[in-house]
Amino acid sequence: MLNSVAEMSACCSWGLWFSFISVLLFFLQIVGFAFLGLGLWLRFSDNTRGIFEIDALSSTTFVIAVTVLITLGSVMLFVVVFGDYGACNEKRCALQVFNVLLTLLAIAAIGIGVITYTQRVEVGQRIAEFYSSLYALYAINGDPVVQVTLTFIQEMLHCCGVTGVPVVETLKCPKPDSFSEHLIMPNCPQVISSKFDSQAPLMLGIFVGTGSLLVVALICSSILRSKITQVSSTSQYIILTQSSPVQLANPPPSQQQDFFSVSYPNPDQEPVVFTPLTVASLTQA
Repeated sequence: MLNSVAEMSACCSWGLWFSFISVLLFFLQIVGFAFLGLGLWLRFSDNTRGIFEIDALSSTTFVIAVTVLITLGSVMLFVVVFGDYGACNEKRCALQVFNVLLTLLAIAAIGIGVITYTQRVEVGQRIAEFYSSLYALYAINGDPVVQVTLTFIQEMLHCCGVTGVPVVETLKCPKPDSFSEHLIMPNCPQVISSKFDSQAPLMLGIFVGTGSLLVVALICSSILRSKITQVSSTSQYIILTQSSPVQLANPPPSQQQDFFSVSYPNPDQEPVVFTPLTVASLTQA
């Protein structure tokens, strides 16, 4: 009975923290799938796969960013699996490793966001240079894969090549939105730089928000681990201090009646019971 009450109180003590960490792991799993899915799409999509097949572009910012997305998403999903195992099976060692991984992942996410925001001008220029080198490569060999990639970028950003003049561009520009754009449109390197500079706070918010989510999950995991340790210690104390059913059924020899019985081979004969003499009886005798 006492053991059941202890288990019920233990369930109530850390069940709330288990619910919190389960919800946070669910959202962390969504973010991990989003990062991994976006990275894999950029890596193997028909529009961008050709970039990774060109040795001259293997060290560009785009390739590095895609690699970071795939790596970060995979690590986040690995952390989620490890956290689910530790929380559901009440494994303190697994939760400890989970806390260490969460700490490293939170530091990495916040660090990447801060670096991207503080170096937004340089990062934007590197992405613009990547577009210019990709455009020059297409002008030299006319690779259809590069053509599809450039067209995708121009349609997404509504820009026109490296000059912005549709007449002199070797690649077809997007449909103009106004009469003036028939003569000149924004060039893509300038649009990329300004677009990334304006969207840098959003990128910072995404990475810092992800890091904050990891910190909250770290706090809940630490509290859950301490609750599991406390419940485990309390359960062991109750088991060691309370009387077991075997002890109650077999009390110590001092609590049993002091008598001896002697049985004879003849089953029809009544047993003779000898009551031991006490000190007082011997004195009276």
